[in-house]
Amino acid sequence: MNDAKIGEILEPGSEDQQRSREERVRARFWKTARKAAKSIPFLDEVVAGYFCALDPATPTKVRGILLGSLAYFVLPLDFIPDFLFGLGFTDDVAVLMAALSAIRSHITPAHRAAAQTAIENLDRDPSPAN
Repeated sequence: MNDAKIGEILEPGSEDQQRSREERVRARFWKTARKAAKSIPFLDEVVAGYFCALDPATPTKVRGILLGSLAYFVLPLDFIPDFLFGLGFTDDVAVLMAALSAIRSHITPAHRAAAQTAIENLDRDPSPAN
């Protein structure tokens, strides 16, 4: 996946785009996270990013970057479809790594604690707290 494509995905977008992305992420995140759990070694950071993106105290630009990358993550068909064994999440990983690298300082201890709790319950609880 090239840097130009990643840059397009990570554009914060308009308020309407952010709202649409947030709805998509809220609806599909946990299902996708369960499928990706074994494929993404830094799932704890992705989940912390999810909580950061939904936190109203997070700056708008940071939320936009996170929502763009998370919306890409939850899309069932993207640059490399997620159902391709062994390859499906490689493009998602590139996008998520770029987003998390750009905003890491905005992920708070509270976001990380919520992520840890959610991951511990990922297999047991069909819908961890949003």
